[in-house]
Amino acid sequence: MVGLFCNAMAGHAQFREDIYAQDPNIQQSSGSQADTTRTFSFKEYFGGLSHKNNLKIGTMFAGSMILPGTAQIYNKDYWKLPIVYGGIGAFAGTGGYYLHRYSKSKKAYDAWEVARNEYESTTNRTYEVPMPELDLKSKKTGTLLMVGAGLVYWGSLLDGVANYEGDREPHPGRATLYSLLLPGLGQIYNGELYKVPIYWGGLMASVHFLTTNNTNYKRFKSIHNEATTSSDYKGQISGETAKWYRDVYRRYRDYSIVATALVYFLQVIDANVFAYMHDFEVTDDISMQIEPTLIAPDNAYALHNTGLNSANNAVGLKFGLTF
Repeated sequence: MVGLFCNAMAGHAQFREDIYAQDPNIQQSSGSQADTTRTFSFKEYFGGLSHKNNLKIGTMFAGSMILPGTAQIYNKDYWKLPIVYGGIGAFAGTGGYYLHRYSKSKKAYDAWEVARNEYESTTNRTYEVPMPELDLKSKKTGTLLMVGAGLVYWGSLLDGVANYEGDREPHPGRATLYSLLLPGLGQIYNGELYKVPIYWGGLMASVHFLTTNNTNYKRFKSIHNEATTSSDYKGQISGETAKWYRDVYRRYRDYSIVATALVYFLQVIDANVFAYMHDFEVTDDISMQIEPTLIAPDNAYALHNTGLNSANNAVGLKFGLTF
């Protein structure tokens, strides 16, 4: 996500700079000057946290990804800091404790398995030392707690974006970050609810095919490995057939990954573009104006010979459409 955001800021700045470089007739306003300098500055960022200057929403978001809670500081929501730091710390600390317990049990089990294999291979006798139990409950609990810490972190980012005071509504930066954090949320913010089922349907279909193809890929990969490495293999699928199916499902899995990424990025771009175009007016007042005009040959403008007395000029009609 950090890479995506940085690339988006750099691409937008380069686009604006190229416009001014190619056409000197386009004058840069004071507001557009700020748009062309979208490099992250720690001096600017910490100046914003001390409320000495204003921060763009992208700068605030990028900084809060590295230092959680700083978006709340910039938004002056200081009372939320104990919730952010306490939530992340409590969930991550407790989750780490349970995962450490599982890791200890896994190391003990691995050591027992190595000792058993070595003993049975050298003595041809059954290893009588009882098998240590894997603490799978601690693994599950620790994983859930780590997910909780991630949700608190994600919630702090979303809260920072939601409480940012922008200069326009809908704010393009806010719409973009909404869609980055939760697909479809940018469309809801823009008031385009009908797009949410479209993007969510595309994401769900892509993830479904990704999961199915990955499962089949692993299945035929396992069959192929067993058929080519084990002399006791008696399966109905040959190694060559399993290899063909493995490669097919691997290719389909890769296509599904690309499709998922495309749908995700498309809804982010859609949220940004339509937030920018929210104030674009298309009036129903369409009119046509017809008036006489002089048509000069192509070389007349080059020779500065566009006077009314030119023998090469012709009389015509000019059509103008207003919409």
